[in-house]
Amino acid sequence: MDTAPPLSPTARSTVRRGAKRARTDRAELYATLDAGLVGHLGVVLDGAPLVLPTGYGRQGDTLYLHGSTGAASLRAASAGVPVCFTVTLVDGVVYARSAFHHSMNYRCAVVHGVARRVTGPDELLHGLEALTEHLAPGSWDATRRPDRRELAATALLALDLTEASLKVRTGPPGDDEQDLATPVWAGVLPLRTVVGEPEPCPLLPAGTPVPARVLDREI
Repeated sequence: MDTAPPLSPTARSTVRRGAKRARTDRAELYATLDAGLVGHLGVVLDGAPLVLPTGYGRQGDTLYLHGSTGAASLRAASAGVPVCFTVTLVDGVVYARSAFHHSMNYRCAVVHGVARRVTGPDELLHGLEALTEHLAPGSWDATRRPDRRELAATALLALDLTEASLKVRTGPPGDDEQDLATPVWAGVLPLRTVVGEPEPCPLLPAGTPVPARVLDREI
């Protein structure tokens, strides 16, 4: 049973626009983060906002973010400046009878906080395992672990999920009553990410079978 405390909005994480779409179940936040593959890390760098796509993985109430040690965004984040990390999943395009009420069905997680640089060797490997398993389940044990050179070139940040919000839209369009008789199709066009056929590396020996961890991958 999930015993995680509910989301407790702060001034920064309170959903104001479309407040009825805010969710407080922390398990829903976890599920949204676990379903995504790419997040966006926002920092202020040299007085200007910078938002970049970032890989991540979750363990409990901690998000692990990684990139090159040369990345200015990660250097700034590890220096103790406030950051914002978002993950958005689009589930459908909402067609309405009016242009104004066209919308999307979505799940959007927003995390605020101060990230810390992970330097301890045990947590470093633990965080990189979380990232690897989030992207490609089963690959951490099946492949070579990072060596000293690779670890030295990798920056790993830990971001606590205490200050987070989740906003979700589902369902049909919210047309105005006076538009309901308009002879225009309205509804939802679902969007889904599907897994395609594996494409082997051309340097693989001929006949190398595709492992179950790849064949069984779901999105």
